[in-house]
Amino acid sequence: MLSGRALALAVLAWSFLKVVVRRLFDGPSGLALFHENYDADRLPSLSPAERAALPGFSRCIACGRCDLGEAERIAASRGAYPGLMTVVLASSRSMPDFDAAALALAHVPEEVLAEKERICPTGVPFRELARFVRSKARAQAAPSADGEGSEPAALALVAAVTLPPADLDPSSADRAAPEAT
Repeated sequence: MLSGRALALAVLAWSFLKVVVRRLFDGPSGLALFHENYDADRLPSLSPAERAALPGFSRCIACGRCDLGEAERIAASRGAYPGLMTVVLASSRSMPDFDAAALALAHVPEEVLAEKERICPTGVPFRELARFVRSKARAQAAPSADGEGSEPAALALVAAVTLPPADLDPSSADRAAPEAT
């Protein structure tokens, strides 16, 4: 029986042989394998530019300064928008639910995001983060040739993240989505 260094070398050699054989004879790898593993989770791939932007999104220290003055928008959203700090944290710490983040950000006008960038002590690029989230939500909800993504919820999401935030005032949101009784 092998022990110590000989055992470690044998295990390493066996693992190397398995990797080589798998690469020669197995199925997809790279981006195809990524899609096979994560499409069901709706985890999108990122471009090099998007990967480079992620550290800037993650600079949030949860100070709460961006939530000052947001009470009216939070109330008008009826739970869709929990406040900018929460959306930023949820959108930058791991791959978020882009649908929910985009719907939350639909309640925050572009000029408010610009104002929040000026007061953020760490310089989180709120507008860039919002564009990133909205583009990923649109990509996930876009109807495909096989009909997936074309259910009513996905189509409503596409409309919500495509409309300018000025078109999503609380009175129109109330008419568009009445409460269930």
